[in-house]
Amino acid sequence: MKVLVVDDERGIRNSLKDILEYENVEVVLAENGAEAIELFRKNAFDLVFCDIKMPEMDGIEALEKLQELNADVPVVMISGHGNIDTAVECIKKGAYDFIEKPLDLNRILITVRNATDKTVLVKETKKLQRKVSKTYEIVGESESIRKVKDVIDRVAPTEARVLITGSNGTGKELVARWLHEKSNRADGVFIEVNCAAIPSELIESELFGHEKGSFTSAIKQHKGKFEQANGGTLFLDEIGDMSLAAQAKVLRALQENKVLRVGSDKDITVDVRVIAATNKNLRNEIENGYFREDLYHRISVIIIHVPALNERKEDIPLLAEHFITEICEEYSIPHKEITEDAVAELQKLHWTGNIREFRNVIERLIILCDKTIEAQDVQTYANPLFV
Repeated sequence: MKVLVVDDERGIRNSLKDILEYENVEVVLAENGAEAIELFRKNAFDLVFCDIKMPEMDGIEALEKLQELNADVPVVMISGHGNIDTAVECIKKGAYDFIEKPLDLNRILITVRNATDKTVLVKETKKLQRKVSKTYEIVGESESIRKVKDVIDRVAPTEARVLITGSNGTGKELVARWLHEKSNRADGVFIEVNCAAIPSELIESELFGHEKGSFTSAIKQHKGKFEQANGGTLFLDEIGDMSLAAQAKVLRALQENKVLRVGSDKDITVDVRVIAATNKNLRNEIENGYFREDLYHRISVIIIHVPALNERKEDIPLLAEHFITEICEEYSIPHKEITEDAVAELQKLHWTGNIREFRNVIERLIILCDKTIEAQDVQTYANPLFV
């Protein structure tokens, strides 16, 4: 742990230094705010003790500048002339704690321990956030992918309903998750429903819930996905496969923000942002009578089309490196290299399964190849029927 102590009194600086170093803490000293700011810019500190009354730049001003540089580092204000108003002002400005002089040894040590716990928690949270962001990263710099990312950035903060289109394996779920992660609902839940995987006779119960005894197997009350997603985002994947009866109820839920459980006559109000996806041409489905036009207009305020991999093969080098890193980490094996010729071979292939198929091929190459993936390896192992 590394701590910055800022005080114009040498005695206070040295006292804090002695206390902290006894606890195996690395201590850096500064006698004024300007010096503290300069040290803070050049070093990574876990905690700052800062005096309020200092010449030239007082502690409050120093606190504000430290917060601007890195608000995650706890700053403890110390003062020999403190009062309640001063303490409240410091806390409002972002101080972690306020300690009066003369300094109490136990209070100092407790503050250090608590601040350390906070710092560790902040670091772990950011590490987890980076991991989540990496997991759902949209990889690519092609023009088509840049357009998708741009639309996500523009639309995510709004409450607009989004319809994501594209063939299987292109990453429609990834786009939906990014819309959620960048939205004002990011702290809420993200609930996914694969409409194609649920039998038509169960889809209404799955989406809207049911009451106990409403049908033979309803042995207890069940909350549907709309209720589960309350305050968050509901992702209706493959909505083009939903029955017309279920479509009518989804339309009502979107119009009125209310759902009705199967077997109940009591409406339940829900606050849900709906994002839908499909690999079908819903315009054709509407013409053929398989999809409701009024529902289409409800879910397609914004349409995001995710391009097929064959339409953005210039992204294959980035995708290859991304998946090699990801899969090697998953398998806990050393990172494998891939030659330019091997990448060129990957770009020659026709990817009917899109990103999903591409990742499978990279995983196969990692498992079957030596330290470096060569062009010959791609030619040999890209086809799953190579054996």
